[in-house]
Amino acid sequence: MSWNEWFRSLRDVLKVELVELAGTSVTLATLLTAVAVVIAASLVSRVVRRAIQRTFRARGVEDPGTRAVVEKLLHYLIMLIGVGTSLQTVGIDLGTLFAAGAVFAVGIGFAMQNVVQNFVSGIILMLERSITPEDILEVDGVIVRVKRMGIRSTVAVTLDGEDLLLPNSIIVQNMVKNLTLDLQEVRVNVSVGVSYESDVDEVIATLTEVAEQLHDETSNAKPLVFFREFGDSALVFDIALWTRDPWTIRRLRSATHVAIWRALKAKNIVVAFPQVDVHFDPGVKLAS
Repeated sequence: MSWNEWFRSLRDVLKVELVELAGTSVTLATLLTAVAVVIAASLVSRVVRRAIQRTFRARGVEDPGTRAVVEKLLHYLIMLIGVGTSLQTVGIDLGTLFAAGAVFAVGIGFAMQNVVQNFVSGIILMLERSITPEDILEVDGVIVRVKRMGIRSTVAVTLDGEDLLLPNSIIVQNMVKNLTLDLQEVRVNVSVGVSYESDVDEVIATLTEVAEQLHDETSNAKPLVFFREFGDSALVFDIALWTRDPWTIRRLRSATHVAIWRALKAKNIVVAFPQVDVHFDPGVKLAS
């Protein structure tokens, strides 16, 4: 048998109709094509998952759970596309299947809305790398340190040692301060109010001495003292200090308060407290 005859015989075999689906003839050729599409999708999935692994390693994502979830979701997505293309090849109308499951899909979509939102936010955080483990954040006025980042939520610990589960959507959609992103130092402000009878120059000189004593010598920024405002019951001053470790802000504030109290007391400068003056009109008499 010549090669031409062999190819013609093979072509005739591939054209043999196996079954008819919805008016579409399914031949051996279309069946083999459908199988080839599924195999190709599997190979593409493997390549993509390896690329994801390399990307995560390059970006420092070490959480195996996060990598596994992302890889599985991508695998399912690619295989779903491959199987859909394969079914379309053999003559199965996917539009009919999608229409039949549309109502069910809408219900599932509403139920999974928050989950999908957090998942997409987790992907964004991993790609941007604007927040990484060990970063110190301020979320809704609470200072936390990031322990690990998951695909749905981020685990962080507060200054009180409490673990917080932060949904990724909250971090992406709300304003979050990353105290360790680019800045090497963070400013800490401490306020104090003194009596109106105090000498302003003496107060500024005293607070400057306190600031210089607590100043971190490794910091490039100098401490500052500001006369902020005339308060209702006090002259209000601010001390601005800089620290390289935002995790110690609370301890630094405490030490600054103690140092201010001792320094003002040594100079006989009165720390003010709220006072209310009551004045009676001349015609008002106290009841006996």
